[in-house]
Amino acid sequence: MNFKIFIILFTMFFSDHLAQEISYPSILLSEVPNKISVKNIPNTIDTVNLIVKNGDWQQTFYSKVEGSEANISVFLPSSGKYSFMFFEGGYKTSIKTVMPGWLSIVPPLLAILLALLIRQVIVALFAGIYVGLLFIYEFNPLTALLRLIDTNLFNALIDPDHIYIILFTLLIGGVVGIISKNGGTIGLANQITKLAKTPRSGMIASWFMGIVIFFDDYANSLIIGNMMRPITDKLKVSREKLAYIVDSTAAPIASLVIISTWIGYELGLIGDGLSAINSDQNPYEVFIQTLPYRFYPIAALFFVFITSYWERDFGPMHKAEINARKLKLSEKEVNNQKANIAKSQLSLSKTRWYNGAIPILVILIGTVAGLIFTGINSLESAGIKNYGLDDIIRESDSYKSLLWASLIAGITAVLLTISQGIRKLEETIKAWHSGVQSMMIACIILVMAWGISSITNDLKTADYVISILSDSINPRFLPAIVFVVCGLISFATGTSWGTMAIVMPIVIPMASTITGIEGYSAVDSHIILVGVISSVLAGSVWGDHCSPIADTTILSSMASKCDHIAHVKTQLPYAIMVGLVTLTFGDIPTAFGLSPYISIVLILSVLTGLLFIVGKKVEV
Repeated sequence: MNFKIFIILFTMFFSDHLAQEISYPSILLSEVPNKISVKNIPNTIDTVNLIVKNGDWQQTFYSKVEGSEANISVFLPSSGKYSFMFFEGGYKTSIKTVMPGWLSIVPPLLAILLALLIRQVIVALFAGIYVGLLFIYEFNPLTALLRLIDTNLFNALIDPDHIYIILFTLLIGGVVGIISKNGGTIGLANQITKLAKTPRSGMIASWFMGIVIFFDDYANSLIIGNMMRPITDKLKVSREKLAYIVDSTAAPIASLVIISTWIGYELGLIGDGLSAINSDQNPYEVFIQTLPYRFYPIAALFFVFITSYWERDFGPMHKAEINARKLKLSEKEVNNQKANIAKSQLSLSKTRWYNGAIPILVILIGTVAGLIFTGINSLESAGIKNYGLDDIIRESDSYKSLLWASLIAGITAVLLTISQGIRKLEETIKAWHSGVQSMMIACIILVMAWGISSITNDLKTADYVISILSDSINPRFLPAIVFVVCGLISFATGTSWGTMAIVMPIVIPMASTITGIEGYSAVDSHIILVGVISSVLAGSVWGDHCSPIADTTILSSMASKCDHIAHVKTQLPYAIMVGLVTLTFGDIPTAFGLSPYISIVLILSVLTGLLFIVGKKVEV
């Protein structure tokens, strides 16, 4: 008797622990593929099937077993109550509610619309996440609110890669804070401004300074605008032209260089998008691959240079330049402006260029060294002995490299400041803290972006958009479409970072899936993917340049002491022309296979020709 009881209990325990587990998505949607996972499948079974019923509609879905698991892709034609029947010693039935597929686009669409209306990206992203969670948790408002903070944002925050990005962003903000206060950036600027003797050299010096102060767009705008204004005033360069030079170098250079306050943010969005498509590509490697496809930032920097070098302008800018050349600014006015700037700066004896250059070099050299070290270490740990530079970069850990480099650069900046008696330790730490604080909003937006990325992934937003667009859009035009859409969103919201956060999680999976549906080769699919990522980053900067409510546009006019509306009116024709040229000769042809380097040559040539056709020499 006892033996029989033992056998029954053993059988119950054994069968319970070997029972097949069925996992459904957090939300089932119509009109998109829904992945249903089955685990603990006996090795005697090589195929599983799932019967799905809704009224008179019924369909059986099959999947091959791999190991002890199977993933069944289920496409449901409409919303409503569905019966899911799975055979396991008899059919077991589960009743599930299927939501309309169009609900999947509501959270990101709501985030975009709110950002347009209230111009508060954090609030817009918060609302998008909350509405998405309402759908997932069957419209329970309290559960959705609690899961927003304890699950969605918490998971976004504790992801190891995300933590690396946040720490790096904060640390490099601290470095910028210190070198802005110890006179390093001013010292760099002073070395360059010594060369400014004519309107042309003054404008080129301003442009070159924008290239040198590449690590942060805000610091770039504020430093160059304030430092160059007295000089360009004396040289009779219009405030509008100075504001244009400042604005059109700040964000483009910060978005392009491999070390800046932008890099962590961009890597975070790229990495999250790659994770959504289960790609094992290194985000840093993909970032590098996108650089030659960033046509707008490259062209914007070039156009600033040629308009300055040839002193040719058109539209409202030409009129502003003519008026400035006619205006004679007295020495007293110039000296007063210099005195006002000097009040908020260190004495000239303490504005040493190397205090800014050394920490920046530490970040550059440290990051490269970190990439090489982590790449080689990863390859050799895997037993690989023969490898090249591409292999090293591919296997490197960019997040750790950036983190190490920014930490060492921060320590270097502190030691340089204290050892020369420029600032006391307490003042230096305050400067570091101020720099860190300046990046907090960016970090909050980044966490919210990861949060809505998770929502769009759960709701299969990209899959739904793909189901609508796959029959009507040629994937070759995706980079161009994304560039225009990002430009419009950034223009309307005034934030390039917010635009990236909203759009990137959608377009990476969309590009990957559409090219797969169309049967594109791996090479062509990768070209489209890189083009789409580049278009998000470039289009966001383009819209930001055109927008009168963009923070960098406002900062540039403020630092240059230029009337804000005058700055917008004079810059807008330039930004639109450059954007249209890059779209026509860059985003479209490269998606069809043209080399991005040939496109760059074409773009620069066309812009030069257009400047000589529509531009006029600034002569009085």
